Amino acid sequence: MSLFRTKPLATLLKQLDEGGLKRTLGWPGLIALGIGAIIGAGLFARTPAAAAQNAGPGVTFSFIIAALGCAFAGLCYAEFAAMIPIAGSAYTYAYVTMGELVAWVIGWALILEYGLGAATLSIYWTEYFNNLFPNLIPWQLRHSPLQTGPGGIHGIVNVPALVILAIMTLLLIKGISESATVNAVIVGIKVTIVLMIIAIGWHFINPANHTPFVLAQDSLHQGMFQHGWGGVLGGAGVVFFAFIGFDAVSTAAQETINPGKNMPIGILGSLAVCTFLYILFSWVLTGIAPVLDFIDPNKGMEASVSYAIHTYMPGYGWLSTLVSVAILAGFTSVMLVMLLGQSRVFFSMSKDGLLPKLFAEVHPKFRTPYKCNMVLYVFVALLGGFLPGDITGNMTNLGTLFAFVLVCIGVWIMRKKNPQQPRPFRVRAVPFVSIMGALFCLAMIISVDATSKIAAGSWMVIGLGVYFLYAKNHSNLNRTDVGALESKAGD
Repeated sequence: MSLFRTKPLATLLKQLDEGGLKRTLGWPGLIALGIGAIIGAGLFARTPAAAAQNAGPGVTFSFIIAALGCAFAGLCYAEFAAMIPIAGSAYTYAYVTMGELVAWVIGWALILEYGLGAATLSIYWTEYFNNLFPNLIPWQLRHSPLQTGPGGIHGIVNVPALVILAIMTLLLIKGISESATVNAVIVGIKVTIVLMIIAIGWHFINPANHTPFVLAQDSLHQGMFQHGWGGVLGGAGVVFFAFIGFDAVSTAAQETINPGKNMPIGILGSLAVCTFLYILFSWVLTGIAPVLDFIDPNKGMEASVSYAIHTYMPGYGWLSTLVSVAILAGFTSVMLVMLLGQSRVFFSMSKDGLLPKLFAEVHPKFRTPYKCNMVLYVFVALLGGFLPGDITGNMTNLGTLFAFVLVCIGVWIMRKKNPQQPRPFRVRAVPFVSIMGALFCLAMIISVDATSKIAAGSWMVIGLGVYFLYAKNHSNLNRTDVGALESKAGD
C-alpha cells in the first residue's frame, strides 16, 4: 500500500454534491474574507519594524516585492481552487497531486497556521482589549497561569480570549453567510480607519523624511540586509507575513457560488486590495515620522503608528485611539477566517477517512460542520486561555509557508499528470510561476529562527505518529471501490 497513493480526481469532484455544505458566497464575500484574513495588526507592526531595521522609507518597495512573492502563490491557489472547488485548500490539492502522506503532512501543518494562529490572535486580542479598557477585567482573569504580574500576582486564565473565540465559533456554526456578513462589517471598519490614516496623514508628510528613499548601506548599520537595496529585500522578508491569510479563502471553495469564476477573483482580488493599501500606508507613515524614531525605544519603537500620530499630527490624537480599534477589528476578522479555514480542512480530512467522522458531520439546519467547530474551540481555547502569546506565536508562519511551497509545486505536477482537465482559471507561464513561488517561500522558511523550526519539526513528528497509528488504516483509499476508480484514472 503506497504512502503516496493519490486520490482520484473523479472521486474528489464527485464530492461537490455530497459535502452537504451550503453554497452562498459570491466574489464580494470572498474578497472580504481575504481582506479579513490578511489585514491585521501586522500592517501597524511590520511596517515600522521593516522601515527601522531594514529598508527605511524604501519599505514601500519592500511591500511591492513581498506582494510579487505572494502573487506567485496566489495564482497557483487560484488555479487549484477553480479546478477543484472542494473544502480543504492545500491539503486537498496535495492529495490529488502528491499523494496521501504529503496531504496528511500539509493538513497537519495547516493546524500551525489556522488553529495555532487563531489561539495566538485571541491572546493578542486580549492585550489590545485591555489597553482600551484597562480596569474592566482583573489582571488574573486576563493572563495565562504562566505569566506573573505586578506584586507577584499569577494569572489564572485568559477569559477575554475564551469569550472572543466562543463568539467566533458560534458565528461559524450559525452559517457561512452570517459569518461572511459579520466579517464584511469588521473589514469595513478597519479598512475605513486605514484609509482615514492615509487620507489625513498625507497632509502631514514631510518630503525630507523620504530623502534618501533608499538609505545608504552604512548610514545606520552594516550588513547585507540592513539598509541599501539589500535592506529593501530584507524588509520584504519582514513585511511578507503581513500578507499571510489569503490562502484561507480557498478553504471556502465548497461554499462558493460558481467557484470557477469567483474563487480566483476572491483570492487575487483580496491580495490586490491589500497590496494597494499597504503601499499607500507605508508611504504615508514613513513620510510623517523620521525612520530614526522607529528605532529609538524611547520614541516610536513601541506602538509606532500611535506615536507618529501623537507626535507629528497635532490635533489628531483621537486617530490614535482608532488605530487600537482597527487593530482589535483586524484581530477579530483574522481569527474568524482562521477558525473557518481550520474547520474546513478538518472537514475534508474527515470526509477522506483520515480523521474521525464527527469532524464531517453537518448541522441539519445550518449546514455547517458544527461538531468540528466545537472540538476545534476546545483545542484553540486551551491554547489561548492558558498559554502566553510568545509560546504560541513562534510556529504559526511555518505551516503557511510550507503549504505555499507544496501548492506551487502541485500546480506544475497537475499540469503534467492531468493536462486535459478543464481549468476555469489557468495560470500562465507555468512552471516559471511555480518555481518562483516555491523558491520565494522556501527562502522565507530558511529565514525563520532555529527554535521555531525545531518546535514545528517536533509537531510534524507527532503528526506522522497519528497518521501511521490511525489515519493510514482508516483512509477511504483502502476501500476497493475507490481503489478501482484510482486504477481506472491511471489508465
